[in-house]
Amino acid sequence: MKKIFILIGITSVLLIIIAAILIGKNMVGTQMTFSAKDAYELERFPFEKTIIRQPSESNVLIKDIFQQAKEGKVPAISVIAGESSLDEIIGQWGEPDNSITAGDGVYIDYADVTFGYRENIVFDVRSSADNITRIHFEDITKFMGEADEQRYFKDDSVDQIILVYQVNDVYQLKWILPRPTDADPNPMVHHISVYTDPTKLAEKEPSLLETMTLDEKIGQMIMAGIEGTTPTPETINLIEDYKVGGIIFFSDNLTSYSQSLHFINGLKRINAVNKVPLFLSVDQEGGRVRRLPGLEELPTNKDIGLRNDPELSYRIGNILAQELKAFGMNVNYSPVIDVNSNPDNPVIGDRAFGDDPNLVSKLGIQTMKGMEDENIIPVIKHFPGHGDTSVDSHLELPRIDKSLHELHEIELVPFIKAIDAGAEVVMVAHILFSQLDSEYPSSMSKPIITDLLRKELGFEGVIVTDDMMMDAIENHYEAGEAAVQSVKAGNDIILISEHYEEIVESFEAIKSAVESGEISEDRIDESVQRILDLKDKYEIHHEQVEYQDLQAINDRIEDVLQ
Repeated sequence: MKKIFILIGITSVLLIIIAAILIGKNMVGTQMTFSAKDAYELERFPFEKTIIRQPSESNVLIKDIFQQAKEGKVPAISVIAGESSLDEIIGQWGEPDNSITAGDGVYIDYADVTFGYRENIVFDVRSSADNITRIHFEDITKFMGEADEQRYFKDDSVDQIILVYQVNDVYQLKWILPRPTDADPNPMVHHISVYTDPTKLAEKEPSLLETMTLDEKIGQMIMAGIEGTTPTPETINLIEDYKVGGIIFFSDNLTSYSQSLHFINGLKRINAVNKVPLFLSVDQEGGRVRRLPGLEELPTNKDIGLRNDPELSYRIGNILAQELKAFGMNVNYSPVIDVNSNPDNPVIGDRAFGDDPNLVSKLGIQTMKGMEDENIIPVIKHFPGHGDTSVDSHLELPRIDKSLHELHEIELVPFIKAIDAGAEVVMVAHILFSQLDSEYPSSMSKPIITDLLRKELGFEGVIVTDDMMMDAIENHYEAGEAAVQSVKAGNDIILISEHYEEIVESFEAIKSAVESGEISEDRIDESVQRILDLKDKYEIHHEQVEYQDLQAINDRIEDVLQ
């Protein structure tokens, strides 16, 4: 009798398996017409990865993939569909692992990246990077909505779906996944593809970057401080002759609201002859660091940290952004996300939210988002962390003797979390981290900027130096020398707060370094494209700023103080 029950049990299991197989076959459905290119795109990655991913991480990554796709790129790859050439790829990546002709052109493989090209121009950029292949089908559809088109492909080895999103007039973003089934209704991504029609490449107009001269490009990489409360001849030269990409304002430039508005509108009129509008930037942190006249003082970050109120932190960021908008500015060097771990720190102090890296992360990110939501560009600072110094970098070069592991435990925590939350600009401090780079301070250090910030932490936005006129730099380097080394280290923008002659010296030194081959023009192009993309995203423009009543902003500040 026992053997009979065992036999019945085995038979039942077999019947269930057979039924599941038959149901799976019935789910296949009708196949759509497919090109050879699409077939290759599916055959390129025949095996699934099965790593679990947190939904919140997926949303951040999907948003980044979508934003990059609008520019013809995939995350972590500088190649641009419709713009980059085969020669550039071979020069950077070497010979491909594999090459095949299919459909629209030739496809070449490099590890987890594939490029499709035609007549030397890339039209398709694909990635199967580990973080991308952890995204699930439902993550995509919930975040991006229904696809503009669904395609299907099946052969002996794969049965897959392609979700096609037309992200703009030029680019499609394709998500390629196993077809959902009852057994696996929420599969993970095989790879993504950012695609532009190769038949239209010849019709495409040159990008803004392609129309720019070397002088115009280098100018975009300089954030210049100016003297006076009206445009001086030197200021006009910086804009008209050196094409500087931005201006930083201090209290000496801004005596009243009406004067400030007149001054800023005057600078915008002068710059209107240039191709690219200006970054107009300021340190408006709240508390003791503020530059804009006619406004009530906001609480310090320390006060906000003591209240441990993320909603308050968001409201502060929102108000700071409204202050800048009223003055016609678009970049704020805030929030400070240094962890104030050294009570003897002479420069950070109450500018920090506190000495707990998780508290600093939580509140700093909310201040950042409060500004972003008002279309003001926040700058998180001072990477990789100024909280454990006992020297003011305005007066001398601080030194911190910590390992990378120690920095990961405290100083780097807020920066990593802010980058994950979508930070778009990072300011680098003037500090000598001897265990990371014994020769150059962080603002001039390739190991810290390129190796740590770019490669290890994956930051793809704009990197700006702290003020190069601070004594930490000025006491040790000539202006031109410091500017060249800062570009070689990986900075996109060199901030020079004063001295017309030293701004010009920095410009000329970078130009000479490019002309001599010390810095490649491709390296300049990388930075300028990031700057142009940021200006485009935040809709920076030449238009004049209209007068506003500051009382409405002051009323909001009073509400916060209560």
